[in-house]
Amino acid sequence: HGVGISVVNALSAKTIVEVYRDGKIYMQEYCRGDAKGELEVTGKTDKRGTKVNFYPDKEIFDAVEFNFQTIINRLRQQAYLTKGVAISLVDERGGLQKKYCFYFEGGVKSYVQHLNKNKETIGSVFYVEKEVPEGMVEVSLQYNNSFQETIYTFANNIHTIDGGMHLTGFKAALTRTVNNYARKAEILKEKDENLVADDVREGLTAIISVKLPDPQFEGQTKGKLGNAEMRAAVETVFGDAFAEYFEENPADARGIVGKCHLAARARMAARAARDTVIRKGFLEGMTLPGKLADCSSRDPEKSEIFIVEGDSAGGSAKQGRDRNIQAILPLRGKILNVEQSRLDKILANNEVKNLVIALGVGIGESFDIKRLRYHKIVIMTDADVDGAHIRTLILTLFYRYFKQVIEGGYIYIAQPPLYKISVGKSANYAYSDAERDKVIKGLGKDAKFSVQRYKGLGEMNPDQLWETTMDPSKRTMLKVTIEDAEKADQVFDTLMGSEVGPRKRFIQAYAKKVKNLDI
Repeated sequence: HGVGISVVNALSAKTIVEVYRDGKIYMQEYCRGDAKGELEVTGKTDKRGTKVNFYPDKEIFDAVEFNFQTIINRLRQQAYLTKGVAISLVDERGGLQKKYCFYFEGGVKSYVQHLNKNKETIGSVFYVEKEVPEGMVEVSLQYNNSFQETIYTFANNIHTIDGGMHLTGFKAALTRTVNNYARKAEILKEKDENLVADDVREGLTAIISVKLPDPQFEGQTKGKLGNAEMRAAVETVFGDAFAEYFEENPADARGIVGKCHLAARARMAARAARDTVIRKGFLEGMTLPGKLADCSSRDPEKSEIFIVEGDSAGGSAKQGRDRNIQAILPLRGKILNVEQSRLDKILANNEVKNLVIALGVGIGESFDIKRLRYHKIVIMTDADVDGAHIRTLILTLFYRYFKQVIEGGYIYIAQPPLYKISVGKSANYAYSDAERDKVIKGLGKDAKFSVQRYKGLGEMNPDQLWETTMDPSKRTMLKVTIEDAEKADQVFDTLMGSEVGPRKRFIQAYAKKVKNLDI
């Protein structure tokens, strides 16, 4: 995050740094950020490198827990970016030693193959590496039959999540090279418009890694590279090499350009569908979807929308809500699986269309997060397998087409109770089996009670739904976040994509870990 050892040092009760250099061992110890003494020479060595021991300050941290998976993901990524270098990780906690070693001879080329492992690919993996006066440029890519793009950019092995000049140069060269070949091969006729950036990036998996002596990052977290010279460097190196790849691999080139051309035709169909949606939408001054029970507030920060499964639950939610700040949008049945659909087909689906209009942000080229009408979007589905499936379909839609809404922290999942425990005229609600057992145990041995298992939201009357699930002062909701974009992308691709094989392997691997099996 752009702070590194200085902040680790400040947050540690003790930090010890040893440097093995020029045949000597140098050591310095720190306490809560301050040096305890001068730099010392403590011995001789033939090793090279640096060793850091740090002890998190218990006066600052209530609990010291390291997420092993987070560290694994980071080190694996570093190994891909530094080909031919082995990186080892050993976890000695709990008396059981876990050891991982990452080594990728192919570097970022192996990274692209890893990202595409569950996808039907188009053509071979392209790769170029070249040293230029500005530094080092390394690019690898491969297309697949999905409709999403996956592009990761790095500068000096730092993940630039917001892109920057190296990404700008890559995009410009990609669009130009594909269009030039499409014209030359007469896939694009004289009367046809050029392919646009979105067309040539559909189904693209790419890694752009640059190394430079004086990186200029924008923002404390180093999310964007600002060095203008890297735009020209990447554009030239990648553009020349990719044009040569097309000439040397005509079958691959035709497969790639053919997919891009198909994406362009779908984009034109989607534009017509999207324009229809927008013309009917709130932003153009027209009416909102008929099924939407809107709230009276026009302040997005105060407004909430509950996306509810079915008309029955929608009816209870409409009656039980706070009409000032809570809007209700019932969905009829399962919405379209957008992982396997292009935008034109997505916008032909009435349930998706109603959701797009209700949110107000547009979709695709017209998306604008500033127009979001509700700052709490709550997915409220039944506590059964169908409800979980509908929730997954909605999350897939948001992840693929409204990712900024998730990143902004606007998506929540409602937590309706699973059980109602009635004792006479009073009722207790339990949100898990363990909570149910605890409530029953607290009633005493001789208590007379009944337990109702809620299968659907429609089984609750409006007052119960308000009290247990919708009342801002009492409810519990889960906030949806993206901690690891690469992992999230793979999960959606495996579970919701068109390839059956990866999904079957996933089910076989995790079948015995299922906790809630609804047959």
